[in-house]
Amino acid sequence: MIIALHHVQITIPKGSEEQGKDFYCGVLGLKEIEKPHSLKGRGGFWLQLGHQEVHVGTEDGFDRLSTKAHIAYQVEDIDYWKTKLAKHQIEIVESVPIPSYERFEFRDPFGNRLEIIQAIA
Repeated sequence: MIIALHHVQITIPKGSEEQGKDFYCGVLGLKEIEKPHSLKGRGGFWLQLGHQEVHVGTEDGFDRLSTKAHIAYQVEDIDYWKTKLAKHQIEIVESVPIPSYERFEFRDPFGNRLEIIQAIA
């Protein structure tokens, strides 16, 4: 039986960890956590988000703009995030509507697709 979601992994180009941390920790405000010593040589970094983790690995030779794969971050104030991302010159793309949620998409500096989603009454 599967009991929970432990982590998801995305990738960024090799050698771009500092730019990745600037975006994910600085702009999005996610908390970096220490990777196990046995995995540190692989590059990348890990983030804590509630009870789940986002693992940011490194990988070259992949067109991140060509995939629909993404992470959706649930928020309580979607307008705050639209404003914050716009201040960082991040293009916001309106998503196809789904019942009971407001949402939009954007790309990280490496082309990974991200979604901000908020439940509505």
